[in-house]
Amino acid sequence: MAPPRSGNPARRAQQDGSAPSPATRRDWIAAARPRTLGMAIAPVALGTAAAFNAEGYHLGIALACLALALCMQIGVNFANDYSDGVKGTDAVRVGPGRLVGAGKAEPRTVRNVAIGFLAAGALAGLVVVLLSGRWWLLLIGVVCIVAAWTYTGGKRPYGYLALGELMSFVFFGPVAVMGTTYAIIGRVTEDSIALGVAIGCFSAALMLTNNLRDIDTDRAAGKRSLPTLIGRRASKALYVLLMLVPFGILWVFSYALAYGFLVFAVLLLAGPAIVIVLLARSSRDLITALGLTGMSALLYGVGLAIAIWGGPAGFAPVPTPGG
Repeated sequence: MAPPRSGNPARRAQQDGSAPSPATRRDWIAAARPRTLGMAIAPVALGTAAAFNAEGYHLGIALACLALALCMQIGVNFANDYSDGVKGTDAVRVGPGRLVGAGKAEPRTVRNVAIGFLAAGALAGLVVVLLSGRWWLLLIGVVCIVAAWTYTGGKRPYGYLALGELMSFVFFGPVAVMGTTYAIIGRVTEDSIALGVAIGCFSAALMLTNNLRDIDTDRAAGKRSLPTLIGRRASKALYVLLMLVPFGILWVFSYALAYGFLVFAVLLLAGPAIVIVLLARSSRDLITALGLTGMSALLYGVGLAIAIWGGPAGFAPVPTPGG
């Protein structure tokens, strides 16, 4: 009797007598998932703006926080590629191909790249601590690295327990924004809390779109994501809520900022994304919505940060007689 066919693409290729096709530079860039990098840039921009609005800013700390966030985001993307690949979850995909799942790269190589980016993120975090002098932030960094790896890695990955959206909200929302603000000025402000919730909703919506797209393949692979648990209709309703909450928060900020109302232009992207998700009949329909969600988050975060730096709304002085 022939041995069972492995779910690991690399081992399966060995069983079939074929070697994985080599990944190109474009494949490696795609595996980093550039569309998700806005979720690393936006919270740091907002956290820096919140610090500036309260007290001041520190360019070195802000840049180190940005490097940390980018390395963590890329690291978790490669870690997800590796972990889902060796588990066989990515054997059949609707969205962009994966390195391990498609047999384009050795699992060990992808794992090492993931570890490399997470290590680079740890180094950037150490720079943040050295510049700020707030050593207890090292503990937060360790928690972030563990969370990045255990999303789909380890014996009980939380991405397989329908917790992906919640953890995305927490780590790429309040933790990233409030952490940046705290690193710069040594305290958390009310603005950083509200802005963390806003961008966290975008992050959760991005994760939800991804999991909604993969709902059929995740069910077939036994991956328990939030959409597989609550179904398509409830997932779509939750997506709409997550996309609208940030604009409710923006409504409050727009009264105090001279240029805050301009950020509502992001609805030109967020609105079509909502419509696509609501009307989607297949997983392929959601690929466009995924890109629009990520771009909406990036423009919202950077746009609102610029508006905060632009200063409060002012009023023209009332002219006096003879003045």
